[in-house]
Amino acid sequence: MSSIITDATLRRLEKIAQAAATKSYSPYSKFPVGAAVLAASGKIYGGCNVENASYGLTHCAERTAICTAVTAGERHLRAVVIYTPTPTPTLPCGACRQFINEFAPHATIISTCASKLRKKTSLTELLPDAFGPAHLTTPARHHR
Repeated sequence: MSSIITDATLRRLEKIAQAAATKSYSPYSKFPVGAAVLAASGKIYGGCNVENASYGLTHCAERTAICTAVTAGERHLRAVVIYTPTPTPTLPCGACRQFINEFAPHATIISTCASKLRKKTSLTELLPDAFGPAHLTTPARHHR
């Protein structure tokens, strides 16, 4: 799986993430976020944040986009693009980093914003030594 994302694909991801942010349900934080994920199949899926009066049940845009991809049958993602209408890029929260790890442990993460600033990083940089599915297949070691 190539980690190279063409400029045309990046533009599409950014447009989908920005459009998704306009559909955000964020009456409490007033912080709309949009995300787009690039699946290994080449398809792109978008999502927005969906808040809840019980704040802990709020769903971030990144997780919404990933769940949309998974619902479509995707299991491997190559990239995640996040859009916030802020002057500087916003990186994914810790919960989203862990959620991304499930389907894209080597993903490229690109945070975009209302300005021309962009922050490109990798999940490995954002979540080093992440806990993942492989940890569940290793037998537990018992200490005596």
